[in-house]
Amino acid sequence: MPILTAVSALLLAASASAAEAPTATVPVISSSIDLAIIGLRSEKGDVLVCLSADPEYFPDCTKDKKARKLKVPAAKAGHIQIAGVKPGIYAVALVHDENANGKMDLRLFLPREGFGFSRNPKIGMGPPKFESAQFSVGTDDAHYAVRMKYIL
Repeated sequence: MPILTAVSALLLAASASAAEAPTATVPVISSSIDLAIIGLRSEKGDVLVCLSADPEYFPDCTKDKKARKLKVPAAKAGHIQIAGVKPGIYAVALVHDENANGKMDLRLFLPREGFGFSRNPKIGMGPPKFESAQFSVGTDDAHYAVRMKYIL
């Protein structure tokens, strides 16, 4: 019995020391993405920003629950910052929602409002694929220029 008591005392002392020891906290690594918006044709309405890591929901991220969505008044959209972005692969899609109705307006299947994408891919028939707009975010802040395009 005395050996059992001594072992119990050692275990209690060890668990008390472990409980009193400071716990290490792992810092959450995040960066910010700074977007310089070039070529807005007016200061009317809003610029809708979508930051997505999911190719399935790009560029229309309305159903992407994990996407970061921002609405910035066009008059203040020359520079947009997206803070707290974890390292990963992302793509950005922008819409210059000039009439501030919260969506891209179309006329005969063509966009009536401006749009832009990270890495400024060439636009053919339809929007670019995620791969042509994707970029990597690490532990440092990222800086990108996005050129707005207007068809009508």
